[in-house]
Amino acid sequence: MRTFLFLLLSCLCLPTVGEVFRQHGYAQFGQLKYPASFRHFDWVNPDAPKGGTLRVMTYGSFDSLNPYILKGTSPSSSAIYQQYGVSELNEPLLVGSGAYDPSGDEPASSYGLIAQSLEFSEDRSWVVFNLHPKARFHDGRPVTAEDVRFSYRQLAQFGHPNYRTSLQEVKRVDVLAPLRIRFVFKRAGNPLLIQRLGELPVLPAHYWRAREFNSTSYEPPLGSGPYRIVEVDPGRRLVFERVKDWWGAQLPVNRGKYNFDRVEVEFYRDSHVAFEAFKAGEFDLYIEQQAKNWANGYNFPAVRRGEVIRAQIPHQIPTQTQALFMNTRRPHFVSLEVRQALGLMFDFEWANRTLFYSAYQRAQTYYPNSEFSARELPQGREWLLLSPYRKQLPEALFTQPFQLPRTDGRGIPRDTLRQALQLLEKAGWKLNGQQLVNAQGQPLQFEILLVNPNLERIFQHFRSNLARIGIQARLRTVDRAQYKHRLDNYDYDMALMTLPQTLSPGLEQWSYFHSSQVAVKGGKNYAGVNDPVVDALLEKLLAARSREQQVAAARALDRVLLWQHYSIPNWYSGQHRLAYRNRFAFVSTPPYTLGLRAWWQTTPESRP
Repeated sequence: MRTFLFLLLSCLCLPTVGEVFRQHGYAQFGQLKYPASFRHFDWVNPDAPKGGTLRVMTYGSFDSLNPYILKGTSPSSSAIYQQYGVSELNEPLLVGSGAYDPSGDEPASSYGLIAQSLEFSEDRSWVVFNLHPKARFHDGRPVTAEDVRFSYRQLAQFGHPNYRTSLQEVKRVDVLAPLRIRFVFKRAGNPLLIQRLGELPVLPAHYWRAREFNSTSYEPPLGSGPYRIVEVDPGRRLVFERVKDWWGAQLPVNRGKYNFDRVEVEFYRDSHVAFEAFKAGEFDLYIEQQAKNWANGYNFPAVRRGEVIRAQIPHQIPTQTQALFMNTRRPHFVSLEVRQALGLMFDFEWANRTLFYSAYQRAQTYYPNSEFSARELPQGREWLLLSPYRKQLPEALFTQPFQLPRTDGRGIPRDTLRQALQLLEKAGWKLNGQQLVNAQGQPLQFEILLVNPNLERIFQHFRSNLARIGIQARLRTVDRAQYKHRLDNYDYDMALMTLPQTLSPGLEQWSYFHSSQVAVKGGKNYAGVNDPVVDALLEKLLAARSREQQVAAARALDRVLLWQHYSIPNWYSGQHRLAYRNRFAFVSTPPYTLGLRAWWQTTPESRP
């Protein structure tokens, strides 16, 4: 009776505005593809056999198994590693958005995992998550609403700045019952916040209360997912084993996934060493990152015998923003003319022809391979968003499509050199002999920070182009620990960086570009963007109530960022390139993920 009255009072306390929706999942816009009665996703084999071992690799190293804090480097910081379906991350409330288990065939939807269902108001001012009664941590303890509240508080107070940014719009958290929790928002009309809360990893409160959350550790954390870490070789190797009595194995979102009994992950610091190890049979799958190696490196015996299969698979995943970011916290990058002139000196066509075997496309946007990239001239909803800021924006933004310079692939033409020098002169820099100097006689010189030595051969040509107009640029390659430290403290002039992009851009864009993030240690506003127009467009993006509004806001944001020349965009590919041993099978590769979670190991009799 007491429990019934508690639930009744809790429901009566819900701040209702309009209709209340009760669903098995959440679509940021529109309708969910799969009904409440769905049994499995279309792109998996629900009867895939369990068993076998998958041996994989990733780049870099790790000095912690705590992925939730700024301190240290955890395995989850490697993008390749997260594609394998094993990690030290705790299960979230919902899956489909976020890094834990991205959707394969929907752009902005998620379905119940730790949360069996959710309820939310029509005005999106609150959400209630109803937890699955069978959800268990690996020690057998049930997952409760108290664990969810604890997770929110720990991440909001001590977590990585990315968590603090994504959770900042929560006003309060109420535990309504042992398996029922409510989040109330500071403001209504924020459909993306519900999705981001669904991505909240649920930490075991009883485990972390006995440990210091904000510290690094090699102790495998207590989880609730399909795998547990059973071996740790610090910085070099992790071994996962499938949890045989995993509580979530028969959930519709998990059927047909997580089929390997064992997953072994080796960490390599050098891509050449890693590829030689793959050729020697030391691991089973290689996701190729280098066009040169894809073109020339696969004529080895295992490929010729059919023991290794090469696959190049088109996808519709928004590719990451890869660019040379200019740190506007440094005085010589404050000038728009300087930033624009430096961009003119990057010869992508030469690199693509000479180094990349014409395998890439130039990124003319912050959102490559997606519908969010600014196109031609602003029109419709996008024009309406931009027009109030016409006096604050370059007039050319409204009259000319943004276009990065193009060459014939054989060098920077003289006209482009002259244009760059004119822009630099406008900013107060003039040639003095072979050196570009300001009014005080100080030379224009800076450092380009890299973490991968293989990139030096690419950016050496950019450095040479800069020298032609009197700019002294140095390439500096550091190890990953030093690289992370310098990025966290914005201790760089120009840095090659990647920004992960999603099928539904939102709060991560705030951390990339909002003025409030300029001074946040460990933040991701690498260029130091501090622009009221950008801030206003980010507000519009987060407030979008339809896919059309979201696309328009993202395109407007993209256009403004491009015309401000905060970065020198690099290149991208809209294809997966991978090679794998001929003992694995999968149904299909869905458009929005590589889908390795749904692979399984075949028997000798079933192989071609």
